[in-house]
Amino acid sequence: MKKEIVLEMKDIVKTFPGVKALDGASLNIYRGRVMALMGENGAGKSTLMKIMTGIYSKDSGVIKYKGKDIAFKGSKDSQDAGIAIIHQELNLIPYLSITENIFLGREKTNNLGKIDWNVMHEEAREILDLLNVADDEKSLVKNLTIGKMQMIEIAKALSQNAKVIVMDEPTDALTDKETESLFKVIKGLVSEGKSIVYISHRLKEIPQICDDITIMRDGKFISESEVNKIDENYIIEKMVGRTLTEQFPRVIVEAGETVLKVENLCGGYVKDASFDIKKGEILGIAGLMGAGRSELVKTIYGYYKKQSGNIYIDGKLQNIKSPEDGVKAGIAYVSEDRKGDGLVLGLSVKDNMTLSSLDFFSTLFGLNKNKEKLSVKEYIEKFRIKTPSDDQIIKNLSGGNQQKVAIAKALMTNPKILILDEPTRGVDVGAKKEIYDVINDLKKKGMSIIMISSEMPEVMGLSDRIIVLHENSITGELNFNDATQEKIMRYAVGVK
Repeated sequence: MKKEIVLEMKDIVKTFPGVKALDGASLNIYRGRVMALMGENGAGKSTLMKIMTGIYSKDSGVIKYKGKDIAFKGSKDSQDAGIAIIHQELNLIPYLSITENIFLGREKTNNLGKIDWNVMHEEAREILDLLNVADDEKSLVKNLTIGKMQMIEIAKALSQNAKVIVMDEPTDALTDKETESLFKVIKGLVSEGKSIVYISHRLKEIPQICDDITIMRDGKFISESEVNKIDENYIIEKMVGRTLTEQFPRVIVEAGETVLKVENLCGGYVKDASFDIKKGEILGIAGLMGAGRSELVKTIYGYYKKQSGNIYIDGKLQNIKSPEDGVKAGIAYVSEDRKGDGLVLGLSVKDNMTLSSLDFFSTLFGLNKNKEKLSVKEYIEKFRIKTPSDDQIIKNLSGGNQQKVAIAKALMTNPKILILDEPTRGVDVGAKKEIYDVINDLKKKGMSIIMISSEMPEVMGLSDRIIVLHENSITGELNFNDATQEKIMRYAVGVK
């Protein structure tokens, strides 16, 4: 039987400043079928969905919905046309009820124009029953588990009676039972002729729930297949099948003694993690979005509470309960979100750089400003930070120079272990090379570096060893000379 295309995206191009996010991306969505959309982090999946739903505009290409050319001007346009998207990031208001969240902005009214709470509560209850959510529809969202909150996001989309539903990592926070309920709902929707786009990094789910699969890589369309005609090897090969185009300046350093040892670490976001790192070694952490990479290092650093397990630094058992304890123990963390967590954009280069190490410059009579200025000057020269002066407001620097300041800020605390979370995110190619040089210089001086990166060539090109996470667990460890993209991707999707 010929498949009926409900929505078609062809040769979509989208460029952001300095980045070509989509480069000829295409996607077919069929009536009454589930289309898996897969690709590595940064492949362009979410950007493509945002263009489809009108959140972003395309630079070029064609979008046809029900046979007609369309260009939605915003998410309300696409919702009105019958397209709903369940975002990976929760978008709920905690102090409103489940019902209020489900119908937010689309409240039902009676003949007098007043909100009809009875109708809304009844409809919310029907959808919740469909999803096997037993919680009272009048309960506040803040009292729900993360998994239940995800189900409310799904309920919001179902309440719109959409013809096309995009599900972005919908099972990420769900239990096995909740996932089973969701799959039943998806099968029910498909039997009614609805179309689903299913974005997931969980390979095992694809044959369970999807009919077709589209694979993207580097913003490009790679392939479309029927799921029952391919296997896991094919998917992995298509997702990662590119050569390493960017050269990395690998530095060989003889690793010293063990600096950090983590034993059976468990917490809210970590399952039984054990690993170590030596002096003069770069340990890469790989995994797909939502695998728990940042959460693992933040648990070690004291941002998240550990429930059990041990952390040793230089052979001594540590009791790290807060980021302040982490800094005192000799750990420095450079956040993946430098603008949100790492830097104060309205302050100067100097004030940002010394923010975490003011104790070092303090005297009985206040700050030793001369000592502070000399230290900042040293890092500006060493890291080749392009700034007219140390008084320059940091938001006026380029992304690469901001990142160098964030790394310098961490190093001013004189750490033994430096954690770099996505060290080159949002940085242009030239600045990337300069940051790689900085990382390698630190390695040569004996620094122990933990590096999280979503860019596989980067994590393979710089790391001495790589640990891979899947669903908050370490699923594999590879030495740099054994690591291939295929092996890393297998561990990242939970395939042994």
